[in-house]
Amino acid sequence: MKLVIVESPTKARTISRFLGKDYLIKFSMGHIMDLPKSKLGVDVDNGFNPQYEVVEDKKKTIAELKKAAKTSDSIILATDPDREGEAIASHVKDMLGKTQKYQRVVFHEITKEAVDEAFKNPRVIDTNLVDAQTARRVLDRLVGYKLSPLLWKKVRRGLSAGRVQSVALRLIVEREREIENFKKEPYFTITAFVKKENIDNILFELIEVDGEKIDVQRTLKLYDGEYKYKKTIIGTEQDAQNILDDLKSKSLVVSDVLEKEVHRSPQPPYTTSTLQQDGARRLGLNGRRTMSLAQKLYEEGFITYHRTDSVVISNAALFSTRNYIEKEFGKRYLPEKPKFYSTKQKLAQEAHEAIRPTKVSNQTSAISNQLGEQYGKLYELIWRRAVASQMADAITESTTVIADAKRERNFRFKANGSVLIFDGFLKVNPSGLGDNKLPEFKKEEVLHPAKIEKTFHETLPPPRYNDASLIKSLEEAGIGRPSTYASIVATIESRAYIERDQGRFVPTVVGVAVNDFLVANFSTIDDIPFTAEMEDELDNIANGEKEWEPMIKNFYSPFEKKLGEVEGAARVKIAVEETDEICPNCGSKLVIRTGRFGKFLSCSKFPECKFTKPFVEKTNLKCPKDGGDVIVKKTRKGRKFFGCSNYPKCDFAAWKLEDISGNSKIKNQNSKAQIKS
Repeated sequence: MKLVIVESPTKARTISRFLGKDYLIKFSMGHIMDLPKSKLGVDVDNGFNPQYEVVEDKKKTIAELKKAAKTSDSIILATDPDREGEAIASHVKDMLGKTQKYQRVVFHEITKEAVDEAFKNPRVIDTNLVDAQTARRVLDRLVGYKLSPLLWKKVRRGLSAGRVQSVALRLIVEREREIENFKKEPYFTITAFVKKENIDNILFELIEVDGEKIDVQRTLKLYDGEYKYKKTIIGTEQDAQNILDDLKSKSLVVSDVLEKEVHRSPQPPYTTSTLQQDGARRLGLNGRRTMSLAQKLYEEGFITYHRTDSVVISNAALFSTRNYIEKEFGKRYLPEKPKFYSTKQKLAQEAHEAIRPTKVSNQTSAISNQLGEQYGKLYELIWRRAVASQMADAITESTTVIADAKRERNFRFKANGSVLIFDGFLKVNPSGLGDNKLPEFKKEEVLHPAKIEKTFHETLPPPRYNDASLIKSLEEAGIGRPSTYASIVATIESRAYIERDQGRFVPTVVGVAVNDFLVANFSTIDDIPFTAEMEDELDNIANGEKEWEPMIKNFYSPFEKKLGEVEGAARVKIAVEETDEICPNCGSKLVIRTGRFGKFLSCSKFPECKFTKPFVEKTNLKCPKDGGDVIVKKTRKGRKFFGCSNYPKCDFAAWKLEDISGNSKIKNQNSKAQIKS
């Protein structure tokens, strides 16, 4: 009898469909060993040796594995194909003893073909991958356990810091300040509305005045790259009105008609990062939920491994996908040659394939029926993206019409139109491309605008981060890896360093205080270049190019010295917000403070006066069910929503303010029963 060990019962059940009665399949339920929670757990004086210990609630699991191992001829370690999976396999081997015969197998999809192939080609545990995971764990533990006590002393008790999470927090804090410092500039656009061939309001935008383009592009240097935005040189209402006066009762003459065919290529299949970004944009899921759904889809055998930064798909998958496209959509939709995509990451070794369906014939309805609607929706995203990546380009016909008004001053207008003439990959992965067909225009044709209007605008500051944009920025900066993106966001959110405002991240006063302390005293560590360099070092260890102990030592020596220097730094004050409410005990004003469990009201004379009471954030809306005040609430996991102040008598709740103020279709079920996580 051969013992096969995987991480989860779902994965064990799926694999059991492909293996015969000669195999006994057990699961570890994730990590069985970890660093201790109550102490550092790293021997800094002896090669930074990690002091792993058995996870308390895994003792029963380990006993079952040991019992099964005693009656097995050999042990096959079939944990996930990444550093973390390799580390789990190594710990299981250490726990079960070296007298057993071990084999390591990896597969990137749980199908009969992939499992059979893996079992035919076993290998030994990759110590380089184990070392890389050990180095990450030790590095993060040193930063977290050494910085957190300092935060307790200098900012507030109960705070903690993390190597990668602190940089993510800095991105959000820096962006908030960039928004605050952004100076909005007013500007105007001029639009002529032309009617032709029963098409009303064909828009001609003013683009030039006396040969000078009116659009100007500004570039703002941000902490995270550059922000580019456009405005016009028409900066005042009087300037805009002067142009309207010049154009009054004037005709436009068509000076050029430009037509061209535009090819639009499909995107590559999903990586972990792009899947999480689209999960947020299209399905409204945070990174952790997206990865949870993907984990189940992988373990049930529906998709390939979901932690990857590769955009490559196997030859077998290419062949089956192309066959499917030709059969279902016809030869027009199949390019002559397969499409190949290159990976942007310097090292794409976490898994060897992009995320794709294991069988292109598996349809969304089957997944939804078996696992549930959300699983089906995420699978459909993956299926559409993977199939579309091997389809023909979409082709549009683009038309540009240039028209001039030449009087005392010369004004040039432009109208744009496009028509989809072949949908190509958009057949399966549409992206909101709509036709804007223009009627036929000819050179020298005279146009008589029905009206010409000026429109006021303001330049907008760079947007706050959301799940999608933050993950994208982290990936582009080389911070974190496929297995860490979701946990980075979840960690700083659970610590109440950030909160969500209409789906975008806003730093809390505690988050700002923590960030400012770390930037002031550990600017090298709490910065993009250093964190990205550490990720590269970990990649080098995984690749067998470096050893992990010297890398940790090079980091720790200056870090330890800096810790001693910062002991004498001044304490940081957490900002408070004054309110109009009066303390009933002493008559002073109440202020909003932030504690371990969120915001609360406190007397401004604290600690002399210790009066506190819960903070209720109000909106100016009334509950559509009973007329009570709509207030801001949070779920158990910290997600913000809006509910009735008369709860539990009234259980109305909604995720968005516009659901209350502008949507009459609010259902009773989007109350307590729906908002539970």
